Amino acid sequence: MIVIDTHIWVWWVDDNSLLTRKHRQWLEEFQSQSLGVSIVSCWEVAKLVEKNRLNFSCSIREWLETALAYPGVRLLNLTLPIVIDSTQLTGFHSDPFDQMIVATARIQGCPLLQYLRQK
Repeated sequence: MIVIDTHIWVWWVDDNSLLTRKHRQWLEEFQSQSLGVSIVSCWEVAKLVEKNRLNFSCSIREWLETALAYPGVRLLNLTLPIVIDSTQLTGFHSDPFDQMIVATARIQGCPLLQYLRQK
């Protein structure tokens, strides 16, 4: 399994051109094994829709249900070890959602496919 961050997940489902060819290759490669999506990503997408920073042609409920039903997608819930690990990342930026997604990958013992923002 590979854990995918919120940006990658949204761009993949929406076939957005921001998703790089390399990201698409990794998604295709791991789709048969499992693509882990944190429940935190679902909340983050819903908040972006609420704040009008993300728009879909359907309701947020429909989008999430469809996106979670994609082949290979596995919803990963928060657990106490993930919560604790997310507070113990050294040298990591302060976005709590990114911290929980990173901790999810660490606790699951699998790679994280993420979008790295350019500074």
